Amino acid sequence: MQNAKRPKRGTSWHVLGAQLATLRKAAGYTQAQLAEELELDVETIASIEQGRRALKLDLAERLDELLHTKGALASGVKNVPQRERFPLFAQDFVDYEQEALNLLWYENQVVPGLLQTADYMRAVFSNLYPPLDEDELEEWVQARLERQEVLRRKPRPMCNFLLEESVLYRPVGGKRVLRDQNQHLRQVAELPFLGLQIMPTQVERHAGLDGPMVLLETPDHDQLAYVEGQRVSFLVDDPDEASVLLTKYGMLRSQALSPGESMDLLDALLGET
Repeated sequence: MQNAKRPKRGTSWHVLGAQLATLRKAAGYTQAQLAEELELDVETIASIEQGRRALKLDLAERLDELLHTKGALASGVKNVPQRERFPLFAQDFVDYEQEALNLLWYENQVVPGLLQTADYMRAVFSNLYPPLDEDELEEWVQARLERQEVLRRKPRPMCNFLLEESVLYRPVGGKRVLRDQNQHLRQVAELPFLGLQIMPTQVERHAGLDGPMVLLETPDHDQLAYVEGQRVSFLVDDPDEASVLLTKYGMLRSQALSPGESMDLLDALLGET
């Protein structure tokens, strides 16, 4: 697989981290001394300075006060581009997603992110490891909610979401959160530009056993794919590879319930719970 052709960039977090390191040294602190003063782990300071961890606004304000930097760090945090709220590996994909003409999504463990409720998102993110702290988790939730604006933009993207039947039963966040999530799926299934299909658990032949994938068509009519696994992801722009995944998605659609049958399944499930 090849990575997308869009060039890699340094992030604002790397710039802010380097700025913090410079200001810290100018103020006469070591990382350990600064961590002790702030009652933080020294690894937290090191991670921020290396750009591996986002600098939170409240911490930036405390640092500005301690280092006498006249709000420089807090101002930098406020000016971080919206896209950089997402993990680095996903940033290019999110850019393409927001302008996609067509979007095809298959998930086998959780509801696709663009169709998740806020409570379901919180439950999903709370299972990440290493765990997110509370304010970081809420930032991820807000960022994902903002991504969902793509379904309200004009012109609308043409979308198809395909998920495994087992996802409808896995009580991510508890039974109430799951029921609310399934109700939301039933509502979005009515949107004229969006197809929702369920893959029955009893299906014997399955083209998606390798895992989830997202396929999209750009305004320039390029076909791209995003494949994510355990702590690794790929944005695929090789036409041959994208074509293989597009063919696999077509096979999945033929093996799954139709949109109408999928709505009937959701109706039956919601009537039982």
